[in-house]
Amino acid sequence: MLLQVKNLRCGYGSLEVVHGISLHVCAGEIVGLLGANGAGKTSLLKSVVGLLQPWQGEIHVDGRPTRGQAAWRSISHSMVLVPEGKMIFADLTVRENLLIGGYRNPDRAMQIEIVFDRFPLLRERASQLGGTLSGGEQQMLALGRALMARPKILLLDEPSLGLAPLMVKEVFTEIVRMRDQGLTVLLVEQNVTATLQVADRAYVMETGDIILEGNAADLMHNPEVKRAYLGKGAKEIWE
Repeated sequence: MLLQVKNLRCGYGSLEVVHGISLHVCAGEIVGLLGANGAGKTSLLKSVVGLLQPWQGEIHVDGRPTRGQAAWRSISHSMVLVPEGKMIFADLTVRENLLIGGYRNPDRAMQIEIVFDRFPLLRERASQLGGTLSGGEQQMLALGRALMARPKILLLDEPSLGLAPLMVKEVFTEIVRMRDQGLTVLLVEQNVTATLQVADRAYVMETGDIILEGNAADLMHNPEVKRAYLGKGAKEIWE
């Protein structure tokens, strides 16, 4: 297993938002982590990379314990988070954004060419300020910046958020392409259908607990998945 989480509990102040959950991600998989707003998905990701210190539980990346380590060490463990909202540097150029992503990579000059080959649009926009890109282009830049660190596992938090349907399709196509080229992906999403179409397996979270897990194809038609969302008033995500 490339990533293993056991009995993880975390929260903010005195409020526990993740209640002792366990999951795993094997090398070469796309694993979906689904759930409505407030389910605890982002808090889980933050705990895995060290942005939120767990209260209890174990986290292993590539067989090494990582719980309690500083967030910057997640890159040392070949794990990179692409946060919700992209978080690019708006006042830096596309090239500068990418170089920052590879600051710990001694071969970043070579890696940036690999990223440009993967995302030709970024090569065309290399001298353009990140803040002037469209939402979809910024998401591609966020993915490219993450790839500059040459991770083994990529944690994606709501990569389709705010994107037009055509760009959503392009982003998910790119996620599959990355998996096919050897990258492992833990994908946090509210877009159920798109996620289950590309994922190998998935977990469904509801108010801090994992209520379902299994093969993506099986979960696609499981009424309990729909209930978890409809109970939160999120019917539109199923369309």
